[in-house]
Amino acid sequence: MNSKPIIITTGDLKSIFFEIFFKSIKKKIQSPIILICNLKDFLKQAKKYSFKKKIFLIPKKNLNNELHYSKKFLNIINIDLDAHLNQRSLTNLERFYIQESFKIAFKLIKKGLTNKFINGPINKKKFLNKKNLGITEYISKKFKVKNSAMLIFNQNLSVSPLTTHTPIRIVSRKIKKKYIEKQIKFINDFYAKLLKIKPKIAVTGLNPHCETILNFDEDKKEVLPAILNMKKKRINVDGPLSADTIFLKNNRKKYNVIIGMYHDQVLGPFKSLFEYNAINITIGLPFFRISPDHGPNIEMVGKNKSNPQSLTNAINFLDKI
Repeated sequence: MNSKPIIITTGDLKSIFFEIFFKSIKKKIQSPIILICNLKDFLKQAKKYSFKKKIFLIPKKNLNNELHYSKKFLNIINIDLDAHLNQRSLTNLERFYIQESFKIAFKLIKKGLTNKFINGPINKKKFLNKKNLGITEYISKKFKVKNSAMLIFNQNLSVSPLTTHTPIRIVSRKIKKKYIEKQIKFINDFYAKLLKIKPKIAVTGLNPHCETILNFDEDKKEVLPAILNMKKKRINVDGPLSADTIFLKNNRKKYNVIIGMYHDQVLGPFKSLFEYNAINITIGLPFFRISPDHGPNIEMVGKNKSNPQSLTNAINFLDKI
């Protein structure tokens, strides 16, 4: 049995997390789970979704010592919100809840308890308050990691945006040879070390059809030299390739990963192909960080119609490591 637990935070207070969580852990999981959440909310949602598995409550005062958790029951670390209900606005309360959840999770990871972490869906606009581009960057900063990569993973095909949540007007400034090389190496090493395969990587160009009438051509000056340099290091990579045709069936089936220049260039077609059958992995951290590849989906809260596949995939992925 794999003894390392999976730490899970719920994300936003109001989201579809508990619905997809209870659906995701119906099947047997080898790794113990430590869920960081508000206990009152958990019990309320557990009753609603007829979740009857026994729980083991880990007192927060034990976090500074050797942590004891159950390998049979669902472990819970409570984030008590009662004292903050009248002191904070709803937005500040939600921000506090997520920050406190992350704080506890990161403390346990840094203590060496585990290297497996999943965070539930988060409204980035509310939580980050324009201080970070995304959760990937927020977590990277907390662990003082300068270079990390977002990999939207599916066993058949994965994608990775070179720039994550960067506004389009400044994307071109980020397209640099060294940055592209690091991204390619991150992904190649991840597949080689964890999945034991030598991945076939495609890299898109920035401009339509990899062409431009401007004097400066990022595809020729930055993207192509990076790819040629990685080929010299025996990494199986092609490009720059036109983004409007790379996802055609006969093109995409040649590759394990497609690296795009910006977020929607690759995530849009990817989600059209795989919908919820994907997970968001942050590469470059000293642990495995995964999140479901979707947001809080507030419109669906309480309807019991949400698809749990992404969270199920995330738990199963870490359970097998």
